[in-house]
Amino acid sequence: MHHTKEEILSDPTQPFSIGEDKSASAVLEGMVKTGFQGRQLGRAFEVWKAMLADPECTILMGLSGAMVPAGMRRLVRFMIENRLIDILASTGANFFHDIHETKGFHHYQGSAEMDDERLGDHMVDRMYDVLADEVRFREHDLWIGSFASRLDQSHHYTTREFLYLLGKELEGAPEDGIVTSAAKAGVPLFCPAIGDSAIGIGVAESRHRGENRLIFDMMADLLEITNTVADSPATGVIYFGGGTPKNYVQQTEVVAILMNKNKTGHRYGIQVVTDAPHWGGLSGCTFEESQSWGKLAKGAQMVNCYCDSTIAMPLLITALSEQTELIRNRKPPAFDMGPTLKIRLPD
Repeated sequence: MHHTKEEILSDPTQPFSIGEDKSASAVLEGMVKTGFQGRQLGRAFEVWKAMLADPECTILMGLSGAMVPAGMRRLVRFMIENRLIDILASTGANFFHDIHETKGFHHYQGSAEMDDERLGDHMVDRMYDVLADEVRFREHDLWIGSFASRLDQSHHYTTREFLYLLGKELEGAPEDGIVTSAAKAGVPLFCPAIGDSAIGIGVAESRHRGENRLIFDMMADLLEITNTVADSPATGVIYFGGGTPKNYVQQTEVVAILMNKNKTGHRYGIQVVTDAPHWGGLSGCTFEESQSWGKLAKGAQMVNCYCDSTIAMPLLITALSEQTELIRNRKPPAFDMGPTLKIRLPD
């Protein structure tokens, strides 16, 4: 399509200014008129609001990176409790760190320049500039293993069912976290690489001692999340970080197509990532590239924002929390959280 010079230069940037409205919503709305990743973050706010306003849309989120140790736990809980998202796929690490804090323990501020050999001597783990007590972590490994040993060993569990039961086990904690709030709200949690986490360590260590023979049925997991997508009139996806959670949610459209479910890709997409696309990895893959696979629909509203999630998430969720009418009026899907997940769409 050819454009005249006047058409090309028809939408000027607007210098960001401080107005009377200093809300997070106003900040992001102003950033839409700027450039670079500030503009993309503002557009992400617009697309997320469009998802929430779409009565047909089921919203799935992928979460990777050490977001809970970095202080994002209450923001994810807010998304679950207020149904800014309907399904969450995450690394097992985030769920494990969430359980750690739900049980009353903490992560601590440190420095990226600390002496790691000395930290190791004190059994202190470092995640860039955040610290954790390895002694407590090992206690939680054993607790998770004990929980696994008390389950029905003849039943094959999806990670979704396992995490739901784990959230129910933690009921009564002083403060709800991701796993407990999801169990209460009936929001499905998926962990596609559960063995690659401290949850897997806990279950494996318990099996080593002969306490459990628990089996995760990962194909049943995949079918559950895919059928949920297939049974939804439309879907939107949000990614904070890349890795397995992103690919797991993205591939639901491909699996649904192979299952002849008449799907054409996610209607909306937001990703906040720090990986670049030119290395060829899925973590940095743009949504435009995903369209070649059928993962994003033609004409989808989509935003690629290259930003640290610990910057983007507080801004986005604070701004969305100000959209009280939009949140109140949304009718999200409901889920039957038994051994087999079933979605119930709003009337």
